[in-house]
Amino acid sequence: MSNSSSVAFQRCINPACKAEFDCGQALFKCPKCGDLLDICYEWDKIEMPSKLSDFAKRWSNRNNRLDFSGVWRFRELLSFCADEHKVSIGEGQTLLQRNDDLAGALGMDAGSLYLQYEGLNPSGSFKDNGMTAAFSHAKMIGAKSSACASTGNTSASMALYAHSCGLKCTVFIGSGRIAYGKLSQSMDYGGHTIQIQGDFDDCMKQVQDVCTQLGIYLVNSLNPFRLEGQKTIMLRIIEQLGWEVPDWIVVPGGNLGNSSSFGKAFMELKQAGLIDRVPRLAIINATGANTLCHLFNEKGLRWNDGNVDNSVIDEYYAELTATNYSPHTCASAIEISRPVNLKKCLRGLDVCNGVVLEVTDEEIVDAKAQVGLYGLGCEPASAATIAGLKYLLADGTIGKDERVACVLTGHQLKNPNVTVNYHKEKQGPFSNPPIEVANDLNEIISKMSNV
Repeated sequence: MSNSSSVAFQRCINPACKAEFDCGQALFKCPKCGDLLDICYEWDKIEMPSKLSDFAKRWSNRNNRLDFSGVWRFRELLSFCADEHKVSIGEGQTLLQRNDDLAGALGMDAGSLYLQYEGLNPSGSFKDNGMTAAFSHAKMIGAKSSACASTGNTSASMALYAHSCGLKCTVFIGSGRIAYGKLSQSMDYGGHTIQIQGDFDDCMKQVQDVCTQLGIYLVNSLNPFRLEGQKTIMLRIIEQLGWEVPDWIVVPGGNLGNSSSFGKAFMELKQAGLIDRVPRLAIINATGANTLCHLFNEKGLRWNDGNVDNSVIDEYYAELTATNYSPHTCASAIEISRPVNLKKCLRGLDVCNGVVLEVTDEEIVDAKAQVGLYGLGCEPASAATIAGLKYLLADGTIGKDERVACVLTGHQLKNPNVTVNYHKEKQGPFSNPPIEVANDLNEIISKMSNV
């Protein structure tokens, strides 16, 4: 198997435009119409494996940094740059945990529930899958500086990868709108932080303008190269299921980069004949940041072969502006009201016959405690998947015997305050608060009856 940067190009997703650009340019929107860009490949020029399981051979050569990477060992499926430009710090060594205990608690059959734990990445979240790809492209084109708007995970991952390959980096955050467990990583890794009086959506708007004017490389998920790396989360799930496709993928919905990349991954794999069916996709919003849920379920917004009804989106966003709406949820990673990858996500929902729903913060923290109780700690946004799964099981959308992979996007120490407060303040049925006792042996022993 081999790859070459000459087989890839950028193309506008707008069917009325379809403008194409080479991969030597740092573009995050189509210069002609302003729509999103895809990375496309001339698949007939790429030496592809005959079957997905052929990628398993790379593991025996894991002393090679690219074969060790959980992203680049699938490099034929993201062939946009030569190997010499590829940046890797060991991303993608993640776990797909079969969790029969949690499955049983949810009323599912044994062997039905799997948790894809992206918290094992170097910066503790799924973002590393995309950053290794984005910074490989940045290195290929000779970029010197990078920037992002962030609710936390993006800043941590960007700072780690930027300084691993010698780029400067600047993080734009909103006032009081970031989990400091995540921002601490960015500060440790040397990232420069600018705090704007506004929310993530304000930061997202400003960082695009700054990058355009100053020629800085943008690494938010508007960047189509970043989404190429995130496709490999799905490849690793298939890999760990013995090269079989699950029935369902459940993922949190924030800026919608993951759901967009997952849809693209399955579309490409099916077209290449590497899978015989596509799993269904469920995207879970928080009620305090439910743009996708509102537009998809209430307004009927659809991909429609790329002919997305922009007027529906514009009208909704105008309403948000008029009411000074700002999203609020304990799941800071998905606290976004104007998701930049909305249209690509609609395509993913179309490809995967997907569904969208929303869950409350109370349901999220309860689900988070359940995930922790049965063996994995995750950030609040991750637990939205389990909170959503409960609804999908209850209404029969997902059968108790179907094989479901829930993506846990980040490590539990990304936002430890949510965990501590849930238990200490007895916020839900799974709270496990500390018990205060006098410094007396008999009293201590009396409290040990349940241990």
